[in-house]
Amino acid sequence: MALKQVMEVYELLDSPKANGERVASVLRKRGIREIEVITIEGEKGRTDSIKLWIEGSKGKRSGGDAPTLGVIGRLGGVGARPHVIGLVSDADGGMAALSIALKLADMKEQGDQLPGDVIVATHVCPSSPVIPHEPVPFMGAPVDMKSLNEHEVDLQMEAILSIDTTKGNRIINQRGFAISPTVKEGYILRVSEDLLRIMEHTTGRRPSVFAITTQDITPYGNGVFHINSILQPSVATRSPVVGVAPTTESVVPGCATGASHMVDIEEVVRFSIEVAKQFGSGQCHFYDAEEFKRMVALYGPMNHLQTLGAKP
Repeated sequence: MALKQVMEVYELLDSPKANGERVASVLRKRGIREIEVITIEGEKGRTDSIKLWIEGSKGKRSGGDAPTLGVIGRLGGVGARPHVIGLVSDADGGMAALSIALKLADMKEQGDQLPGDVIVATHVCPSSPVIPHEPVPFMGAPVDMKSLNEHEVDLQMEAILSIDTTKGNRIINQRGFAISPTVKEGYILRVSEDLLRIMEHTTGRRPSVFAITTQDITPYGNGVFHINSILQPSVATRSPVVGVAPTTESVVPGCATGASHMVDIEEVVRFSIEVAKQFGSGQCHFYDAEEFKRMVALYGPMNHLQTLGAKP
């Protein structure tokens, strides 16, 4: 159970004074030693990128060979001040990522250390812009997506869970969360059976998968429609990426306040921690490596989809 950590992070982020250093201070007090906070300036404002490392018992940072999992909290901002007051729905991805870090830190303090390293990254901005989007408005980030990817996507991440509020659509409409198919180097691969199994076990329900399109795995800035930023980490890495999407039955704008559901976010946290346990011990795979090699041999590389493409 991680509801305590989720509530702690909620109170930490639900403030106009929320910033990277305030978050880092809490995490350091809970035993996380390696934390990087960098302020990024953009055309529409500034945000604090925060990235932290939680060492595993057999992780590569301590000389072991257990694989490293990346957890990225995707969002435009935790608040949309001065347009609205309070924590916005779009904050769920960042809130989940930081709650995962806090829970892992508490587990490690008690003696439960995961086998592999976990890298958690997100950004904290209480005053992000609101941008037009169909069917409801989105939260925009104060800085461009390329800058966020540069700070959040780490080359040490051997697989990535990208957590992003996905409520402003008519593609997946149910309370809880859903996962995406695995995306790797421009390919949309089959849904991981291991992730489906872990989702069944942690939720006690049948697993949910949301549909993605080729447009969704291309970089922002190319002028095509994206469901949201959930798969933007995939354009900046060769590692497999899976989206983890907090969802709702109704269509909810990212800038809506009072719209974060603690129980749903807690499910995302528990799911992600179970993935981290099993990925680090070799019991969870995001994709079939041999099948991917065959796909590339048959159809060629698709890395061009990780770029902005050819100029018209």
